[in-house]
Amino acid sequence: MKSNTMILHTAALLIMPLQLMFSIFLLLRGHDEPGGGFIGGLVASGAFVLYAFAFGAEATRRILRVGPRDLLAAGLLMGLVSTLPAFFSGQPMLTAHWWEVPLPGDAYLKLSTPLIFDIGVYFAVLGTIMTFVIGLMESEE
Repeated sequence: MKSNTMILHTAALLIMPLQLMFSIFLLLRGHDEPGGGFIGGLVASGAFVLYAFAFGAEATRRILRVGPRDLLAAGLLMGLVSTLPAFFSGQPMLTAHWWEVPLPGDAYLKLSTPLIFDIGVYFAVLGTIMTFVIGLMESEE
């Protein structure tokens, strides 16, 4: 299903980067405030679905650069990896662990297992929705 309207093409090209930035914003603020991996993944998939409606399934596969099923698998793997620090320290599954990584100067980057889990959910949601949408679009073509 490839549409040839200039308005849809222009809107997709202008809105997609904004939606992707907003999805990352939602992902990163999600642990402490509303948002997180699920809603961030939904917003990101909305950006790619809009692009798919404007330019077709093949163009969307090219812009994703990674297969949707691979995104899904990576998300599930990251969710599993986020449980390992608790497992190896003898704590209950999904117990949060935090690390501070020193950066140049006096700054620190705070990393955590909830962030790893949220990124995994983000990729899993994005991969699932794009697998369905691209599969449906390719079956119609």
